Amino acid sequence: MIRNPNSGPMAWFGNFGVSLSGCLVLAFLLLPILIVLPLSFSDSRYMSLPLGNFTLRWYEDFFASSQWLSALFNSIAVALASTALAVILGGLAALGLRHPAMPGKRFIEVLLIAPMIVPAVIVGVGMYFVFSNAGLTRTYLGLILAHTTLAVPFVVVNVGSALGGLNQRLLWAAASMGATPWTTLRKVTLPLISPGLVSGGLFAFATSLDEVVVTLFLAGPDQRTLPREMFTTAREALSPVLLSAATIMVLFATLLLLLSRSVTRRS
Repeated sequence: MIRNPNSGPMAWFGNFGVSLSGCLVLAFLLLPILIVLPLSFSDSRYMSLPLGNFTLRWYEDFFASSQWLSALFNSIAVALASTALAVILGGLAALGLRHPAMPGKRFIEVLLIAPMIVPAVIVGVGMYFVFSNAGLTRTYLGLILAHTTLAVPFVVVNVGSALGGLNQRLLWAAASMGATPWTTLRKVTLPLISPGLVSGGLFAFATSLDEVVVTLFLAGPDQRTLPREMFTTAREALSPVLLSAATIMVLFATLLLLLSRSVTRRS
């Protein structure tokens, strides 16, 4: 009789060890978030445990502060603009990279994905020297272009994955029925890869909303985003309002994650 290798005490201990290790890693990653959320509702002026009485004071201070609200609106506006540009440019780049006769495809792919790999400090320094010569530092346009550069790789990866599952016969069928390339793109290709575009756009929005390193190099006093305002507050004065801002950022990220999962399931 052949013995099942997945049964017995050794297999049970192995499965238990793997499960325990996964739970410990997950707890290690989630513990800082789970601590920040309740601390934002504590009436203590210091970020410490145990928790004090329940209060919404820090959220009231956040929404009553023109400085914090301006930073939040700046982050959303820059994220929306950079996401729109990233979806357009990243979608076109993914379509171009799909063409089998495109020269230097692998090299272009590496260049497009490089902002995901290169450390943010190096990207920020490089962008500062390039943008300063072009007069784009301390401007919203420069900040949007910088965030677009960081967000494009996520769109390229997601749209490229959607194009990988595209049935080429559908495009041939459209061409055989007299559809022009533009009509085929608009009525066949884009609807089929729309989940990849939406998912890539959500990742692009989250990337722009959370970016702080490149923003510190390029943004001026008028382009204060929420992550930069949080960084400044943490460095100069640890106000409990920082906890409410962090909670709002976590809620934004969670909402984007849920939307991305919903789009993936529907696709």
